[in-house]
Amino acid sequence: MNMTQTLEAGTAWPDQLYARLRAANVTHANYVPDAGHTQLIKLLHADEAVTATVLTTEEEGIAIAAGAWLGGKRSAILMQSSGVGNCINMLSLPVIARIPLLMLVTMRGEWGEFNPWQVPMGQATEAALRAVGVRVFRADSAEELLAIVPAALVEAFDADQQIAILIGQRVMGEKKW
Repeated sequence: MNMTQTLEAGTAWPDQLYARLRAANVTHANYVPDAGHTQLIKLLHADEAVTATVLTTEEEGIAIAAGAWLGGKRSAILMQSSGVGNCINMLSLPVIARIPLLMLVTMRGEWGEFNPWQVPMGQATEAALRAVGVRVFRADSAEELLAIVPAALVEAFDADQQIAILIGQRVMGEKKW
């Protein structure tokens, strides 16, 4: 399945993901530009009720999400698996302080990957997140992703958990450059 394929009622999965985030009152999003998140980023920017912030590096998103929570906002961080390596030390902030965290991580270094530099972190992402205390969910289809998101939102924002949803490369389709 790729981003042009649709699910329920002719709506693409990024649109449905956006709707689930907004239904859970996520009003802040931080991201490093990523082709896998392009449609979601556009939707977030188009929503006047959402503050969408582009980051220079992924670990900034952890601190900004913590500040947003302390200011009464629910936040999501969008990144690639290669950016997870940049966040490992900073993840101690939400884990130790029990600050809710939701990360949507598009995976690289997997099925159909053209760039060998993406493979090492792609293979290490899940284990690295678990090692620092982040709860990890993985979706390898759009249907799985859309089923996981509501539960992950509850765990993050109602149970003060640190959650990463890994979005498998098959969900986005093979990248061609």
